[in-house]
Amino acid sequence: MKQNEKNDQTKFSPTEISSLDKAFRYANGDILYNMTNDYMFRAVLQTNNKVLRGLICSLLHLAESEVKVVEITNPIILGEAVRDKEFRLDINVVMNNSILINLEMQITNKLNWENRSIMYLCRSYDQLNRGQDYREARPAIHISFLDYTLLDEYPEFYASYKLINVKNHQKYSDNITLYVVDLSRIDLATEEDKRYHINDWASLFKAVTWEELKMTASKDEYLKEAAQTIFRMSADEEIRKRCRDREEYYQDLRNYELKIEQDRKEHEEDLRNYERKIARVTKEKERAVRDYEKAAIEYECGRKAQADEIARLRAEIERLKGNSENMDK
Repeated sequence: MKQNEKNDQTKFSPTEISSLDKAFRYANGDILYNMTNDYMFRAVLQTNNKVLRGLICSLLHLAESEVKVVEITNPIILGEAVRDKEFRLDINVVMNNSILINLEMQITNKLNWENRSIMYLCRSYDQLNRGQDYREARPAIHISFLDYTLLDEYPEFYASYKLINVKNHQKYSDNITLYVVDLSRIDLATEEDKRYHINDWASLFKAVTWEELKMTASKDEYLKEAAQTIFRMSADEEIRKRCRDREEYYQDLRNYELKIEQDRKEHEEDLRNYERKIARVTKEKERAVRDYEKAAIEYECGRKAQADEIARLRAEIERLKGNSENMDK
C-alpha cells in the first residue's frame, strides 16, 4: 500500500468494508448517485487514493511507477452539511510534490466554461511566493469532466490544449495544460484513449445501474476499486444526503436557467411585437403625412384655381364696366 493511501478517509471499519465489498457482488438495479454527481465524484476520489492515482495515471498516460505521491490539498469533511450549495467541489491535487492538478466534474452547460477553466488553471499556476524564481513555477493541469460538448463544431471525447505558436504549432510551454473529457461523446474515443482506459473511466462515471458499473469495473483493477468505493459511499446516509443536495441544487439551477431562457424568449417576442408596433405606427404616420401633403397640395391647387377664377371674374367685370361706359357715351 502506498504511504498516502494510509490516510484514506472512510467511516467504515475493515470488517464493514469487507462486508460491503461482498454485498457489491450482488448489487443490482439503479444507482442512486453515480460519479457525474460532483459530490459523489469528490467523495470517491477523496476517500480512495488508489482510485485517484489510477484516474490520473489514465488521463495523463502515466505508468503507476511514475506516480509516487498524490495528495489532495483542499479536502472537505465528507458528509458534513454544506450551507452554501454553490460551493465548488473541484479537487486540487499535488502529484509527486511538483505538479498541480485540478479535477472538476461539471454536468451543467456553463456557457462561459472556456473562460472559467482558464481562470481556474491560472489560479493554480500562480503559486510562487514573493522572491521565488520564475523557474520554480510548478506545472499546472486543469481537467474538466463535462457531460456536454464544449465546442459543437469540434466534438472530441478527450481533448488537450496547450500554449502553442499558431503558425508552426511549436509549444510555447508545457507548464500549463487543459484537458477536457466529454462524457457525452464516449463514442468518439480514440484507440489511444481506449488503451489508457479513459473511455472506461467515463463509462464508469456515467453508469446508471450496478450491473453496468460492474461490467465496466471488470476491465481494470482501478476501475474495480472505484466501483466498490461508489458502492461504499452509497451505503453512507450522510453522503447520500449531500449527493441529494447537489442534485437539488442542479435541478434548481436548471429550472432557473429554463426560466431565464423562457424570460429571454418572452422578452424577444415582446421586442418583436414592439418593433412590429413601431413599424405599423411609422407606416401609419408616413401614410398620414402623405395624405396631409396630398390634401395640402390639393388645397393649394384649389386655392390657386379659385384665385385665378376670382381674378378672371374681376377682369370680366371690369371689361363689362368698360363696355357699359362706352355705350352711355
